[in-house]
Amino acid sequence: MMVWLWGINLWFFSQSNVNYAKIFELDQNHLTHHEIWKCATWMTIVVPTSMTAYLYLYSCGEVSLAASQPVLLYLAVVIILVFPFEIFYLSSRFFLLRTLWRIVVPLQAITFADFFVADILTSMSKVFSDLERSVCRMIHRQVATIAWFEADSVCGSHSVAIPVVLVLPYLFRLFQCLRQYKDTGEKATLLNALKYSTAVPVICLSALKYHVFPDKWTNVYRPLWLLSSVMNSSYSFYWDVKRDWNLSTFTRIFKFNRPHFLSHLLYGQKWVYVWVLGSNLILRCTWTYKLSAHLRHNYLTVFAITALEIFRRFQWIFFRVENEWSKMNLKPNVHISMSTLSTEEDKLLNSSSHDV
Repeated sequence: MMVWLWGINLWFFSQSNVNYAKIFELDQNHLTHHEIWKCATWMTIVVPTSMTAYLYLYSCGEVSLAASQPVLLYLAVVIILVFPFEIFYLSSRFFLLRTLWRIVVPLQAITFADFFVADILTSMSKVFSDLERSVCRMIHRQVATIAWFEADSVCGSHSVAIPVVLVLPYLFRLFQCLRQYKDTGEKATLLNALKYSTAVPVICLSALKYHVFPDKWTNVYRPLWLLSSVMNSSYSFYWDVKRDWNLSTFTRIFKFNRPHFLSHLLYGQKWVYVWVLGSNLILRCTWTYKLSAHLRHNYLTVFAITALEIFRRFQWIFFRVENEWSKMNLKPNVHISMSTLSTEEDKLLNSSSHDV
């Protein structure tokens, strides 16, 4: 789903002449929206095919063959990503792997692509948590066996690995902000780091339900969990609007003064702003469901909210990239204005000297 939506993002950028390749510092061989959609098509074909093979083999009693289907699928993804030959978009795969490495180990200056991808990973934290559960079950041979239903198994809901994986994308983003502060000295990066740090109490307090007495959870930790959830959701919504999108006090809902950017296609409509602000606020409030381990048993609800979070991030990308593109185009304009002013001053001085 994220890959399909990313292709739509790139299509909009190309139609509106937003140079996303320049923003992300991509080389000339970067993937276009057509190639992104081609990758998404193959993924959409391969995954349901593997699922169908699993169900068919399991129904025929071929349990071991059925259990091998997810293993083969996951291995294929890893092999394709690290394949060192000039096929399957080598330069783009290398760029992705390099960016992921820079996110995990932020020992160098943070680029726009680094924290942009890291932000997307925070929206997919629940996806990575489920991925970890799947890998755990494959390692412990709990696929297509009765052990799958054992709640207290090594891969059950009590595992410490669940909150650890949930919190990792937020810690990566937190360390990026600290690295940015070290490089730039901007205090705004510390405020951004504070935003990501507020995710940690929500995840940790939620995980405590399986490790404390029920009365203590109900009377102490559950209220703290709810309070921390409200704080994080509110702070995150404010940061989206104020910092990431630069919609200060919502004035751009009613005033449009940049017809040459992406707003020419999409953002010149007031209803778009009303929709994106309202939906972003609501989906930020559902964040608690997405990241709280003790709510993961409500499978359909969690799945729906996770999908909606990915859709929220899809909307966020439009405004975030447009804001960055506007900043990049504003700097040359300022330079041109100053040069023009200097030229005018020189003309006035020359004119004055001739008069004298």
